[in-house]
Amino acid sequence: MTGKGMTDEGMTSEGMTGEGGSMREVLRGIEVFPADLPEFDVQAAPDDPVTLFLAWLAAAVRDKVLGPHAMTLATADAAGRVSSRVLICKDVDEDGRWYFASDADSEKGRDLNANPRAAASFYWPSQGRQIRVGGTAVPAGSEASAADFLARPPASRAAALAGPQSGPLAGLAELDAAFRRSAARVDADPGLVAPGWTLYALTADRVEFWQADHQRRHIRLEYRREGGAWARGLLWP
Repeated sequence: MTGKGMTDEGMTSEGMTGEGGSMREVLRGIEVFPADLPEFDVQAAPDDPVTLFLAWLAAAVRDKVLGPHAMTLATADAAGRVSSRVLICKDVDEDGRWYFASDADSEKGRDLNANPRAAASFYWPSQGRQIRVGGTAVPAGSEASAADFLARPPASRAAALAGPQSGPLAGLAELDAAFRRSAARVDADPGLVAPGWTLYALTADRVEFWQADHQRRHIRLEYRREGGAWARGLLWP
């Protein structure tokens, strides 16, 4: 094996970039932001991050940003090993809680049981916007978890019932068979709830709004909980 990078197709980075090229040059040459970026008037920003988040989300939906409710969630286990994954934000409330769901026995569920500190980020490249949320994530309760599960489409409920999330899988044939069995269970019992399904509430103690600038004069506005109120201030790019 050489030191040359490999792509999905098995090509070396040299083969992909051509003679004399380098992966570094390719990466540095990729356009990051569109020509037109939205303005961010920090002087007009609201006193709380939830109001600003909802305004930015509404703008993303209006501008047809793909999957604006998708967020990257980072967790760490008891030993401090960090992992991240992309999932869907289920709700946001006025108290500064961002909601997401998972099986309690999944990797993220086990992480949160050992260490409830978590961080989430939203990134909308077509607007040059990023939102970072940090805080503590805890179960929202069995009733809320069941309601979230039953609101999922039948195929999503069947997938959650098919097998242990994040557990080893012998092959796709095993997955197909398990999915057929769980889909039959959902059809037979529409009120069936996966035992470990959990809706989590990530209560933020820090929220940052990041607006890109073509001259790299990025605007960063941070909200921090101080007692029962939010304090805000700018950060260096």
